[in-house]
Amino acid sequence: MATIWVFHGPNLNLLGVREPQHYGSRTLAEINQEMLEIAKSAGLNAECRQTNHEGDLIDWIQALTPADFLILNPGAWTHTSYAIRDAISAVKVPVVEVHLSNIHAREAFRSSSLIAPVCLGQISGLGADGYALAMRYAIDYQIRREKE
Repeated sequence: MATIWVFHGPNLNLLGVREPQHYGSRTLAEINQEMLEIAKSAGLNAECRQTNHEGDLIDWIQALTPADFLILNPGAWTHTSYAIRDAISAVKVPVVEVHLSNIHAREAFRSSSLIAPVCLGQISGLGADGYALAMRYAIDYQIRREKE
Protein backbone atom coordinates (compact mmCIF):
# COMPACT_ATOMS: atom_id res chain seq x y z
CA MET A 1 0.00 0.00 0.00
CA ALA A 2 1.21 3.49 -0.83
CA THR A 3 2.11 5.95 1.88
CA ILE A 4 1.13 9.58 2.11
CA TRP A 5 4.19 11.40 3.42
CA VAL A 6 4.09 14.77 5.16
CA PHE A 7 7.49 16.48 5.20
CA HIS A 8 8.07 19.72 7.08
CA GLY A 9 11.09 21.92 6.48
CA PRO A 10 13.16 24.23 8.67
CA ASN A 11 11.82 25.91 11.78
CA LEU A 12 8.45 24.18 11.57
CA ASN A 13 9.39 22.31 14.74
CA LEU A 14 8.78 25.69 16.44
CA LEU A 15 5.10 25.89 15.47
CA GLY A 16 2.92 27.08 18.31
CA VAL A 17 5.74 29.33 19.54
CA ARG A 18 7.19 30.93 16.41
CA GLU A 19 5.35 34.00 15.10
CA PRO A 20 1.79 32.83 15.81
CA GLN A 21 0.45 35.83 13.89
CA HIS A 22 1.79 34.16 10.72
CA TYR A 23 1.81 30.47 11.56
CA GLY A 24 -0.97 30.03 14.12
CA SER A 25 -0.91 28.50 17.58
CA ARG A 26 -1.11 24.80 16.70
CA THR A 27 2.01 22.76 17.30
CA LEU A 28 3.66 20.51 14.77
CA ALA A 29 2.71 17.50 16.90
CA GLU A 30 -0.96 18.53 16.73
CA ILE A 31 -0.84 18.97 12.96
CA ASN A 32 0.92 15.63 12.49
CA GLN A 33 -1.61 13.84 14.70
CA GLU A 34 -4.46 15.24 12.61
CA MET A 35 -2.73 14.10 9.40
CA LEU A 36 -2.33 10.57 10.74
CA GLU A 37 -5.95 10.43 11.88
CA ILE A 38 -7.32 11.64 8.54
CA ALA A 39 -5.24 9.08 6.62
CA LYS A 40 -6.15 6.26 9.02
CA SER A 41 -9.87 7.04 8.71
CA ALA A 42 -9.47 6.52 4.95
CA GLY A 43 -7.58 3.26 5.45
CA LEU A 44 -4.28 4.68 4.20
CA ASN A 45 -0.80 4.88 5.68
CA ALA A 46 0.76 8.23 6.50
CA GLU A 47 4.06 9.28 8.01
CA CYS A 48 5.18 12.75 9.10
CA ARG A 49 8.75 14.04 9.38
CA GLN A 50 10.43 17.38 10.06
CA THR A 51 14.00 18.46 9.46
CA ASN A 52 16.15 21.55 9.64
CA HIS A 53 18.71 19.91 7.33
CA GLU A 54 18.22 20.29 3.59
CA GLY A 55 20.19 17.16 2.72
CA ASP A 56 17.94 15.04 4.94
CA LEU A 57 14.87 16.31 3.13
CA ILE A 58 16.46 15.57 -0.24
CA ASP A 59 17.33 12.03 0.91
CA TRP A 60 13.75 11.48 2.08
CA ILE A 61 12.35 12.70 -1.25
CA GLN A 62 14.72 10.50 -3.22
CA ALA A 63 13.57 7.45 -1.23
CA LEU A 64 9.92 7.91 -2.27
CA THR A 65 8.33 5.59 -4.80
CA PRO A 66 5.99 6.64 -7.63
CA ALA A 67 3.13 5.01 -5.69
CA ASP A 68 3.59 7.42 -2.77
CA PHE A 69 2.20 10.92 -2.32
CA LEU A 70 4.01 13.85 -0.70
CA ILE A 71 2.56 16.79 1.20
CA LEU A 72 5.47 19.20 1.56
CA ASN A 73 5.96 22.39 3.51
CA PRO A 74 9.49 23.30 2.48
CA GLY A 75 9.53 26.39 4.70
CA ALA A 76 12.19 28.90 3.65
CA TRP A 77 13.63 26.38 1.17
CA THR A 78 10.58 27.21 -0.96
CA HIS A 79 12.42 30.30 -2.14
CA THR A 80 16.00 29.05 -2.24
CA SER A 81 16.37 25.35 -2.97
CA TYR A 82 16.90 24.24 -6.52
CA ALA A 83 18.15 20.97 -5.02
CA ILE A 84 14.76 20.17 -3.45
CA ARG A 85 13.00 21.17 -6.66
CA ASP A 86 15.28 18.85 -8.66
CA ALA A 87 14.74 15.98 -6.21
CA ILE A 88 10.97 16.27 -6.59
CA SER A 89 11.26 16.42 -10.36
CA ALA A 90 13.54 13.37 -10.42
CA VAL A 91 11.31 11.00 -8.43
CA LYS A 92 8.04 11.72 -10.25
CA VAL A 93 6.00 11.59 -7.03
CA PRO A 94 2.78 13.60 -6.82
CA VAL A 95 3.38 16.55 -4.48
CA VAL A 96 1.22 19.26 -2.96
CA GLU A 97 3.10 22.21 -1.50
CA VAL A 98 1.61 23.61 1.71
CA HIS A 99 2.27 26.87 3.56
CA LEU A 100 0.57 27.97 6.74
CA SER A 101 0.84 31.67 5.91
CA ASN A 102 -0.11 33.31 2.64
CA ILE A 103 3.33 33.53 1.06
CA HIS A 104 1.91 35.82 -1.64
CA ALA A 105 0.78 38.43 0.90
CA ARG A 106 4.03 38.69 2.83
CA GLU A 107 7.50 39.99 2.00
CA ALA A 108 8.25 40.02 -1.74
CA PHE A 109 10.96 37.33 -1.48
CA ARG A 110 8.41 34.89 -0.04
CA SER A 111 6.02 35.11 -2.99
CA SER A 112 8.26 33.14 -5.34
CA SER A 113 8.29 29.35 -5.04
CA LEU A 114 10.96 27.28 -6.75
CA ILE A 115 9.01 24.19 -5.68
CA ALA A 116 5.55 25.00 -7.10
CA PRO A 117 6.36 24.30 -10.78
CA VAL A 118 7.09 20.62 -9.98
CA CYS A 119 4.02 20.15 -7.75
CA LEU A 120 0.41 19.30 -8.53
CA GLY A 121 -0.65 22.38 -6.62
CA GLN A 122 -0.04 24.73 -3.72
CA ILE A 123 -2.14 25.53 -0.66
CA SER A 124 -1.11 28.76 1.00
CA GLY A 125 -2.55 30.95 3.73
CA LEU A 126 -5.12 28.63 5.30
CA GLY A 127 -3.15 27.85 8.43
CA ALA A 128 -3.14 24.28 9.68
CA ASP A 129 -6.34 23.65 7.71
CA GLY A 130 -4.18 23.71 4.58
CA TYR A 131 -2.53 20.48 5.69
CA ALA A 132 -5.92 18.81 6.23
CA LEU A 133 -7.07 19.92 2.78
CA ALA A 134 -3.88 18.57 1.26
CA MET A 135 -4.36 15.23 3.04
CA ARG A 136 -7.93 14.94 1.79
CA TYR A 137 -6.72 15.70 -1.72
CA ALA A 138 -3.96 13.09 -1.39
CA ILE A 139 -6.49 10.49 -0.26
CA ASP A 140 -8.80 11.24 -3.19
CA TYR A 141 -5.81 11.14 -5.55
CA GLN A 142 -4.74 7.74 -4.23
CA ILE A 143 -8.29 6.36 -4.54
CA ARG A 144 -8.55 7.59 -8.14
CA ARG A 145 -5.13 6.11 -8.92
CA GLU A 146 -6.15 2.69 -7.53
CA LYS A 147 -9.27 2.66 -9.75
CA GLU A 148 -7.24 3.25 -12.92
